Amino acid sequence: MTAKVSRVEQIKENSRNLRGDLSAQLDNQLPHIDKDNIQILKFHGIYQQDDRDIRKQKGMDKEYSFMVRSRIAGGGLFASQYLAHDKISDTYGNSTLRLTTRQTIQLHGVIKGDLRKALSNLNDQMITAIGACGDIVRNIMCCPAPATDTAHQQIMELTRQLSDHLLPRSRAYHEIWIDGEKQISTHEVDPEHEPLYGKNYLPRKFKIGVAWPGDNCVDVFTHDIGLIAVPDSLDRLAGFTVVAGGGMGMNHKKKETFPRLADPLAYVPLEKTRDVVTAIVAIQRDYGDRENRKHARFKYLVDEWGISKLCEELERRLGYTLDPPGEIDEMRPNLHLGWNRQSDDLWYLGLSVQNGRIADTPDVQMKTGLREIIKAYQTGVRLTPNQDILLTHIREADRHGIEEIIKKRNIPHAGTLTAVRKYSMACPALPTCGLAITEAERVFPDVIRKFEKELDDLGLGREEISIRMTGCPNGCSRPYVADIGIVGHSLNKYDIFIGGDIAGRRLNRLYKDLVELDQLVPAVQPLLKHFGENRINGELFSDFMARTNAFEEFTTTSVEEVEV
Repeated sequence: MTAKVSRVEQIKENSRNLRGDLSAQLDNQLPHIDKDNIQILKFHGIYQQDDRDIRKQKGMDKEYSFMVRSRIAGGGLFASQYLAHDKISDTYGNSTLRLTTRQTIQLHGVIKGDLRKALSNLNDQMITAIGACGDIVRNIMCCPAPATDTAHQQIMELTRQLSDHLLPRSRAYHEIWIDGEKQISTHEVDPEHEPLYGKNYLPRKFKIGVAWPGDNCVDVFTHDIGLIAVPDSLDRLAGFTVVAGGGMGMNHKKKETFPRLADPLAYVPLEKTRDVVTAIVAIQRDYGDRENRKHARFKYLVDEWGISKLCEELERRLGYTLDPPGEIDEMRPNLHLGWNRQSDDLWYLGLSVQNGRIADTPDVQMKTGLREIIKAYQTGVRLTPNQDILLTHIREADRHGIEEIIKKRNIPHAGTLTAVRKYSMACPALPTCGLAITEAERVFPDVIRKFEKELDDLGLGREEISIRMTGCPNGCSRPYVADIGIVGHSLNKYDIFIGGDIAGRRLNRLYKDLVELDQLVPAVQPLLKHFGENRINGELFSDFMARTNAFEEFTTTSVEEVEV
């Protein structure tokens, strides 16, 4: 470690391999965890939260609860594993499941006294939460399509292998949450060794995504490391084009923070992929900024070094020269919605889940319907990077029964939804996210309805335009690559970013700042109207924005004058 480090770095170093004082904290009668141990708690896949709505209603200082996030490599679950999450959400949570943009499930509203029981129930189904949060390699994503060809199967298998390999070696998680074994005393020497992470783990979170060629459903260029599959002539997996240095978060008031897309780094054969990924993670461990956490992501190191220096350091550690990256084919996101052929005798069904929130409402009983289908037909489950769900391994004979449940529970088919709704995403934001400045998930359905009406009025109702909303600038819903990104800036006011693309290959730019919630659609309407009147040969909104000077023409505040 350097002489000057952040407070979080000191907490990690003194945590005794992620144990901290969590056991004593869990056993006391307080409803919360203290400040230092909150940082360690994140490594165990748990965030302490405060429900600001309940706090205001009751006139309380804090209303504590906890969010538990599972680690689900590639978003793949057995029926029993999904049903366990469903039951735990009813028993210990707020009776909803929140699908994340990283193919995981979040359980919200768990009180401190129920945390051990909730995690133990997950463990019974071979599901863990370790490493789903914290300064570590987070849940590793991959294309969720359950194809039976060899290359797709190899991608899922590699994702699982990498996920297992990049987990911490500490026994702290099982000691605290599962086995109840004696904790190591502060007076004892910790015998454990973290061969990759060391005592201080990583400077910040680290994200990895694996993409199928031509299909960028994982937004592969937004990751610290992106792996784009390269099949051989027999449709087996030959290797990967590795891209590095992506990341979404920024801070409104700090110019040195910014979203960034990953750069092509090298081509790596399949058999060397794990070693290359491990070495890149180790470079971030050794050179990432441990003094300023707002500047600690791997993207800043890559931006300062340049991709050539990163490659040189990587080759030095590996002891061999890497092949240059090949040409990356044009990529489009496949949402994998609707009925799709999985194999000669099996189907899978992709269902759109608005903002990833699986719940029952008076209009749509999504939670009950999914439970009935998965329990009755023992389908597999794949969670998607767009916060949707795929039900897999469905026999032809079972399709009618599944359709009957969908109809009974009023679950919408993808074909009944507009493109803008299918491609939309929002983060949870208020009332529980501690970073949220504004609303996102709760107001986004109304925002989308207004955009749908405006697009329909302009004759653009069938256009594929991605709109993503966040309650703060950290970018959990990846707004900075969307056609239209809406980012919370201050109370009920948002910044609008325009000009990313639905394929995730272009960052958008700040269009207007501090826009009131009810003015979001009117602010964008002139651009949409101009697009509809002047585009060529059916070009997409993002391509029109890149080709023309519409952005400059309609932007009233210059990008240079706005602090980002």
